[in-house]
Amino acid sequence: MPRNFERIAFFISGIVQGVGFRPFVYKLAQQYTLDGFVRNGSEGVYVEVEGKVDDIALFEEMLLHNTPPLARIDKYEKKSLHVRGEKGFVIQESTDGDIETLVLPDVSMCATCKEEMLSVDDRRYGYALINCTDCGPRYTLLQNLPYDRKNTTMKEFVMCEKCREEYSNPLSRRYHAQPISCPECGPQIYLCFEDGTQEDDAIFQKVATLLDEGKTIALKGLGGFHLVCDATNEEAVQTLRKNKNRPTKPLAVMYASLEALQKDVCLTNEEKELLCSQERPIVIVEKSKTLSLAPSIAPNISKVGVFLAYTPLHELLLHQYNKPIVATSANLSGEPIITEEKLLFQKLSHVVSCALSHNRVIQNGCDDSVVMAVAKEPLFLRLARGYAPLSFYRKDTSTCKVLALGANQKSSITLGFYEHLICSPYIGDLDSLESLEYFTQTVETFCRLYQFKPEIIVSDMHPNYETTRWAKEYVAKYSGVKHISVQHHYAHALSVMAEYNLTQEYIAFCFDGTGYGDDGVLWGGEVLRCSLKGYERIGHLQTLKLLGGEKAIKEPKRVGLSLLFEVMCFEEVCALKHPLVQSFSKQELKTLYTMYSKGLNAPLATSIGRLFDGVYSLCGFVDGVSYEGESGLFLESLALTCKHDRCYTYTIENGVISYEMMIKEMLYEEDGAFIARKFINTLADIVCRVSLEHNQEILLCGGVFQNSVLVATIIELFEKHHITYYIQHKTPLNDGSISLGQAYYALKKEDI
Repeated sequence: MPRNFERIAFFISGIVQGVGFRPFVYKLAQQYTLDGFVRNGSEGVYVEVEGKVDDIALFEEMLLHNTPPLARIDKYEKKSLHVRGEKGFVIQESTDGDIETLVLPDVSMCATCKEEMLSVDDRRYGYALINCTDCGPRYTLLQNLPYDRKNTTMKEFVMCEKCREEYSNPLSRRYHAQPISCPECGPQIYLCFEDGTQEDDAIFQKVATLLDEGKTIALKGLGGFHLVCDATNEEAVQTLRKNKNRPTKPLAVMYASLEALQKDVCLTNEEKELLCSQERPIVIVEKSKTLSLAPSIAPNISKVGVFLAYTPLHELLLHQYNKPIVATSANLSGEPIITEEKLLFQKLSHVVSCALSHNRVIQNGCDDSVVMAVAKEPLFLRLARGYAPLSFYRKDTSTCKVLALGANQKSSITLGFYEHLICSPYIGDLDSLESLEYFTQTVETFCRLYQFKPEIIVSDMHPNYETTRWAKEYVAKYSGVKHISVQHHYAHALSVMAEYNLTQEYIAFCFDGTGYGDDGVLWGGEVLRCSLKGYERIGHLQTLKLLGGEKAIKEPKRVGLSLLFEVMCFEEVCALKHPLVQSFSKQELKTLYTMYSKGLNAPLATSIGRLFDGVYSLCGFVDGVSYEGESGLFLESLALTCKHDRCYTYTIENGVISYEMMIKEMLYEEDGAFIARKFINTLADIVCRVSLEHNQEILLCGGVFQNSVLVATIIELFEKHHITYYIQHKTPLNDGSISLGQAYYALKKEDI
């Protein structure tokens, strides 16, 4: 054999199975005239190539930097072998049962599949479940690992001869595409009704007619049903809101194309990239002045959630129906997304007249992801379809297996084992029996898929969280399993550290609604000095009282009144001519002051989220809110209309951030937009001032940082003062990433 010949073995791990990696390697070997083989192993892909040194170098360059669209290389090793002189390159049978390490998320239809679907000469013309190796369902179909057709809900459909030929051809785009199908052998779409009848003729024309009539229909997506109506029809949108009991919470709108979408909203380049990405999330963007949507799509705020069609079925409907549609999750408030027709009509027959469905079963429900772009970077509000399950590769390996359960709101779970942290899709708020069952089902699914038996269970410290109860019940049932509790806001900080694999000490600003504090107070405006060894609370917002407890969250004016009681005597408050005070009767003021002064059903909180509620009411808005974060969204919209850099007066003594002067100053201002901007500027100034007092890197975490104006203002100040900071860009800022922080702590604690 010539001297310039060699044989090299490559071992690659990460997201390299189920994404077309082996045929990619096969084609590269053909391109560079290399001999050898490729096969899947239990933890990755193993390759041996033999040929000219220069050709192998080119092969390696392409192997690392031109991977398939859905692939991700986490670890890469190579070694020299003896030259064998064999001829040809083959894809070998997998070893170790072809057990994948990572479960992949579902992604949108690729451009090539779309082109085929719309081409009258293609055999999949008009086929609403077209897919290939580069796109389509994965997690939502998966019943078990390895990711083979027999372990998915596609096992009921026997491939026709043409599909089998594509599936078996390494040069085909559908080589080993497990959901492969066509009109001859695959699942079919139909229109179904509550009485069980189905129709399969002229489906899209019938649906278009129903939408034009103002009806709401259900449409089966990748991870569950959408509720769909004409987004330009105010009466239709109001009817949907009434029937679903969703008074004001914004509704997401789906468009057929970016061109159509841009007529209604103002987009940055970063927002365009997110909208057109393979994940196709809902993106929160600014409404334009030429907005054609119904006014009640996203009332009282300047932003709207929009996304592009991401399944073939959505694409075909919007190809027929040339209008934007509302596409909101089909569920009852507080319950998970519905994935079955029977359940759909049981729970939402008063909402939908029919369902545009198909007979490919959804094994694992998965809602839509929600994201926004701030300072040219994505900030996640919900991590789900397209992105989750989300895996993080850790540089160090742990022998223990950790199951982290997250919080009670925006629940998710995270598994930690070996070199991996794996976050589940968004589960939801655990406020109902149905949502708790869905949580338990998700835990069971992930443990089954990864053959995972937890050795450590991690939960929040809150004794009344459903996740805390679940953890205690689990460790009581299975001996030898350890239970760890992690404080809520420390877990927020840890989630940032986990995303960036940070290991040093940091100053963390943990601003959110409420979380269980060490001292029994409801924390939410915390400054922590933290590391993997623990944390120290070095600052917090001055306490306020939530008059009526949970009721104060739904009626922000109660928080506003509590703030007034903190800074003025009762008589001074009663003498105010402010709309906030005048919204209460004299008797109500007396009763609420008694609650305040005696601490009756008036829990203490240091929450920035609740401070937003109070400022909302001090701007003169005294109506209750119908969804979490509504007051913050409203203030954000107001602040966007009034740009200035002024701040309110505040003091910080012994770490306590006092709002007294700020509240008093607000009473002398009448312009709500001016107040909103000044308040947000003040919060940003507090964060910057405290950061400058500590010569350490900064973490920003918690749901309050979903406020785009606040984050943009802080980043501007940080860049001006050269402050190094970290904020999550791959995981939610809110409680959706609590489980990630919990798992990271437990794994690192074991390492330490």
